[in-house]
Amino acid sequence: MDFEILQPGLEVINHIAALKVSLRSARLAQQKIALVPTMGALHSGHVSLVKKAQELADIVVCSIFVNPTQFTDPKDLEKYPRPLEHDIRMLEHAGCDFVFMPSVTEMYPEPENWHIDLGPAEFLLEGEFRKGHYQGVTQIVKKLFDAVNPDLAFFGQKDYQQVLMIKNMVNYFHLPVELVSCPIIREEDGLAMSSRNIHLTGEERIQALVLSRSLYYIRDHFGETKIAELLENARKLVRGTPGVELDYLTIADGDTLLPVDEESGKSGLVALIAAKVGETRLIDNIILN
Repeated sequence: MDFEILQPGLEVINHIAALKVSLRSARLAQQKIALVPTMGALHSGHVSLVKKAQELADIVVCSIFVNPTQFTDPKDLEKYPRPLEHDIRMLEHAGCDFVFMPSVTEMYPEPENWHIDLGPAEFLLEGEFRKGHYQGVTQIVKKLFDAVNPDLAFFGQKDYQQVLMIKNMVNYFHLPVELVSCPIIREEDGLAMSSRNIHLTGEERIQALVLSRSLYYIRDHFGETKIAELLENARKLVRGTPGVELDYLTIADGDTLLPVDEESGKSGLVALIAAKVGETRLIDNIILN
């Protein structure tokens, strides 16, 4: 679906060639270009990325593309929300300069074999439950980087492991782009904002609060309670909540995602959780020390 220019300052583009033409003047003027990659179904967390991008760059490009190669479950791809008009209005009000909204055939004109070495962390946590997911993520992000050629790219901390994998991909190809990870934006009651929250029923929405509550428990008692005990208590909290099925809850090294123990004595740790609430799988994390 093609969209017209909605107002001066916001341009919606569907093709890579047109995007490159539109960005040419900014490039010649040596303006900093920022990319905010999204899959749509935007919320205040995405808007916060756009706002941060506006602080650090002259031109902000937001992409909306539901990438099929990163979905390990076809049903998940099928039911992923796509409220395009709502998304464009949000970006219009946020002051975004360009919206890049390509078709699948634009990004994947022919079948591709993609596999790069993302390091051992690819197979941990989300990688264990969604095999091949990060190959698909890095595949599309590399394509978006090639299309936009940004100076900076902005991602949300909620997808902590994803940011780490994209950083590894950038290092693998020696790409001249700076990655900026922005804090998680939460609802007033603590639930991490997510495009998938739309699938939660009223009851499930309440049950989902146990994800952030378990992370807050770890944060508040970290350093005074042993890690093994912290995790045991936090996992009990999650498993004791009806309708919630825990995939993992761990305290890991922020760089390798390997689990840590008392003897590790390292700083830069992160607590990460994934759980299914009803039929909706949610993730969350909190950075420690």
